Amino acid sequence: NSISDSSSSQGLSQPSTQTTQYLRADTPNNATPVTSYPTLRIEKNDLKSVTLMEAKAKVKDIAISRERITLKDVLQEGTFGRIFHGILIEEKDPSKEKQVFVKTVKDQASEVQVTMMLTESCKLRGLHHRNLLPITHVCIEEGEKPMVLLPYMNWGNLKLFLRQCKLVEANNPQAISQQDLVHMAIQIACGMSYLARREVIHKDLAARNCVIDDALQVKITDNALSRDLFPMDYHCLGDNENRPVRWMALESLVNNEFSSASDVWAFGVTLWELMTLGQTPYVDIDPFEMAAYLKDGYRIAQPINCPDELFAVMACCWALDPEERPKFQQLVQCLTEFHAALGAYV
Repeated sequence: NSISDSSSSQGLSQPSTQTTQYLRADTPNNATPVTSYPTLRIEKNDLKSVTLMEAKAKVKDIAISRERITLKDVLQEGTFGRIFHGILIEEKDPSKEKQVFVKTVKDQASEVQVTMMLTESCKLRGLHHRNLLPITHVCIEEGEKPMVLLPYMNWGNLKLFLRQCKLVEANNPQAISQQDLVHMAIQIACGMSYLARREVIHKDLAARNCVIDDALQVKITDNALSRDLFPMDYHCLGDNENRPVRWMALESLVNNEFSSASDVWAFGVTLWELMTLGQTPYVDIDPFEMAAYLKDGYRIAQPINCPDELFAVMACCWALDPEERPKFQQLVQCLTEFHAALGAYV
């Protein structure tokens, strides 16, 4: 199997039948199709505009006073958005405090941008899973810039962390193992499996929308401020909406259709990001050409040093027919077995 450069792209041959059969949507051995398979719930991306007042009303029940929040270092900054490391004072016992991420905006942020930050921050609200990071509080006091609070994860954004690992890797080959990366993928698949069960469609799964701590625990977050903080990952295809084109399934690009199966496609790309330590997928492809490129059967190339079995998992996620892609629960199982096998070889 020739090692191809990760940045180049290639046509995709059928992954080994063993893996494909195992990841088929019907039964592991393809004997009899399961007829009771639930139909995919498909959502269109609705861009109905919400006013700032409506967005604030939606989060009023988790609003807290500004004086309970102390802003420390700026962790990430875009043209109008910022993420701070912050400290939150406990309401019942002011001597107690906890660390938080604080997403907020600068003075020049427009009302639309503020509204979007608040609206998108609600995506995972009220969901409880060890691999999800929903918002816990907001601050929407008059005269203050709106803030959104999430529990702190001390190694921060997963994409930036992976890129940091890539820099370190040159001097320190022990930096992060393949097994660690597969373990991260399993955690993301677990969080996504929970979302799929709850019929929540993420629509923007990517390494940039995950965070990590020093125990290599990974959690999926919403995509509030991502377009501003990672502008190179979003493209406007002439419809006035910035979309994560390189992570999107064909049906999402062409028909604006989103489902758990389109989240599975994005998971395949996220797995590729893990294995390349944060490279940009489809980096040489014009965003306007993406749909045609995918339709012609082309996909991102197998990363250097990525085992065939793992690339076969990614490839299954990129089946053109949404029904043929594996379910998140199957991905968890498959990656867990692969992780165990890696452990056995050490």
